[in-house]
Amino acid sequence: MPEHRAIVAAEIGLHARAAAVFVREVTATGLPVTIRKPGQHSVDARSLLEVMTEDFGHGCEVVLSVAGEALPPGRSLDDVAIALKALTAVLEAVEGR
Repeated sequence: MPEHRAIVAAEIGLHARAAAVFVREVTATGLPVTIRKPGQHSVDARSLLEVMTEDFGHGCEVVLSVAGEALPPGRSLDDVAIALKALTAVLEAVEGR
């Protein structure tokens, strides 16, 4: 399964508005995206509470992925790669959109 690494650019990290924007974008993909710090466990990126609880701070490297067995019917690996690339751009936007 494709993975994308990103650096959280929002000054306050994935808290408050930046986290809400990110979670909204993840939900819009329709994919079960997970987020984690390298070497740590993944959390559901569709859950605002889980994302904010993990403390993804400014400058933090994160890994976005979708588990192969979680890929919804009718969705391809290309769909996943495109979605993860777009979500990487959201995380790396200075303003958190």
